[in-house]
Amino acid sequence: MVFTPTRGNGPLRFGPDVSQLNGVGAGTVPASDYLDPARYELERSKVLAPSWQIICRSSELANPGDFITWEGQGELIVVSRRKDGGLSGFHNVCQHRGARIVNEASGCARRFNCRWHNWAYDAEGTVIGIPDREDFDPADIEGIAAPAIELDEWGGWVWAVLAGPGIAPPLLEWLGSDIVTDLGAYRMEDMVLVEKITWDVPVNWKVIIDAFNENYHAPALHAINTKPQDAKDGRFSTYFWFDPHAMMVVPYKGVLGELTETLDHQALVICHYTLFPTSVFNCNPRHIQLFRSVPTSVGTSRFECWELMYPDGDEAYTEAAMEHWGRLKKVVQEDVDEWIDLDATKHSSAYTKNVLNEREGKIVAFHEAVQQRLDA
Repeated sequence: MVFTPTRGNGPLRFGPDVSQLNGVGAGTVPASDYLDPARYELERSKVLAPSWQIICRSSELANPGDFITWEGQGELIVVSRRKDGGLSGFHNVCQHRGARIVNEASGCARRFNCRWHNWAYDAEGTVIGIPDREDFDPADIEGIAAPAIELDEWGGWVWAVLAGPGIAPPLLEWLGSDIVTDLGAYRMEDMVLVEKITWDVPVNWKVIIDAFNENYHAPALHAINTKPQDAKDGRFSTYFWFDPHAMMVVPYKGVLGELTETLDHQALVICHYTLFPTSVFNCNPRHIQLFRSVPTSVGTSRFECWELMYPDGDEAYTEAAMEHWGRLKKVVQEDVDEWIDLDATKHSSAYTKNVLNEREGKIVAFHEAVQQRLDA
C-alpha cells in the first residue's frame, strides 16, 4: 500500500488553538526590489551564495564517480559522488584562464580535464595535471584548485552552499526543527522523480517565490481548476513564519470538515513549505512538487517544476496521481503566463510597489528576510 504522510506527534498547524496568521501580516514591497541591478549583485553575494539551496536529486548521483553540472545565479559547479558515498563539489571554472572545465550535463568520471589546455582536476577540484608545468612560476600553481562548495543531503535532495564550506550553519540547523519535522514527514527520500519541467522566464527570481507564497490568487487566476467551495475553504488557510522559512496549510478539495475533526494537515490538505531562499514545496498527501527559482540575471530566471511520487503505489494510485499532476501542470502554466504581464509593466512609471494583504504576508516576511541579509 502506498505511503500516506500523517502529522503523528508533530505540531498542530490547524485547529481552534492555532492562529491563522503566525508571524506574518500585510505590507508593501518596492518595485525596485525586483528591478535594481546593483541590488541583485548584493543578493548574489549576501543572500544566494551563503544559503543552502537544492541542486538535484540524490538519485542522480547513484554510483561512485557519477557527476552533474549546475549553473545559476552567475555560478557554475560540478557535484560528484565519492567512493565513500559522500559528495564532492567545486566551481566549474578552470584556474588557468577561466574556461568551463566540464561541459557535459552529467556522466561518470574519476577526473575532469579542461579541453582548452588539458588541465586536469580531481573530484575535489584540485589541479592534478598541468601540461608543461615547468614553464609556470611554481608560486603561482602551488596548491591550486577550483574553489570548493559545501554539500549535504536531506529528503533525497542534494543541497549546496556555493560560497563554500563553513559559511552556512549545518543543513539541518539551517532548515530548523519545524521544517525537518513537518516536511520530513513526507519521506521525500523514498520518492521518485517522475518529471521535471523547466521554463526560462523574464522575471526576477523573487517573483517566482512570491507566486507560490500565497493562495490569494487561486480563485481568480486558477478559476478553471479552483472550485467555488475551494475559494471559500481557502479563507481558513493557516500561515506560519519560521524565519527564514515559511509554511501554509490550504484546505482545498472539500476536506475542511474532516481536517477540523482530525487536525491531520499532512494526511488531508495541500501544505506549502517555502525554503529560503529559492525553493517552495507543494505537498499534496500523495505526491509532491518542488518549485525552484534559479536566478540567471536581475530580470531573468530559470523556473523548475519537479514532480515526485511514491514508488510503491498500485495502478489506481499512479493513475490518480498522474491525472492530478496533469491538471497541476496547466495550473502552473497559468502562473508562468502571468509573469509575461509582469515583464510588460516592469519599467512603467505606474509600477512603484506591491501592496500585500494579510494572506500574502509570507511574501512580506520573505522580502524582509532578504533585506535583513543585505543590511547585515
